Amino acid sequence: MPGAGPGKTAQTPGNSGFDAIGCGNPRGVTSTTSQQELFRFLEDRFACAQACTECARACALRASLVDPDGTENQELVRRKGIMCAEVCDATCRVLSEQNQVDEAAIRVQLEWCRTVCLESAHVFDSQPGAEDSAAACRACARACTDFLATLS
Repeated sequence: MPGAGPGKTAQTPGNSGFDAIGCGNPRGVTSTTSQQELFRFLEDRFACAQACTECARACALRASLVDPDGTENQELVRRKGIMCAEVCDATCRVLSEQNQVDEAAIRVQLEWCRTVCLESAHVFDSQPGAEDSAAACRACARACTDFLATLS
């Protein structure tokens, strides 16, 4: 690519600091450091996707346990559970795509997922027996935060 000299990677708009394939060296970093950063990036990405999957399962289960003809508060729990499961599932799919989505889109998806997870955890806190779902939501929000920190 133009502007990429020997030993340098070409900068493409919206990438995460790695070469256009997504597996090369970060711009201006030695190979040992770049491998460590790449491993951290991939580990955090995987951990986030895994947390999203666990959260989606917990929220879908929580939503399925609520009586569809229940109180207004139960309906809120059901809606939040469904929404959180859908957002977490979508986030996991985005994180599983190999460089098909640019960094800006990943960042927006992670922010959205983190927000929905924290809102859902807050709603689940008021429900007896929903502690595991609330914990899964908080763990997912933390994983999103951690992965966001690896993005440039």
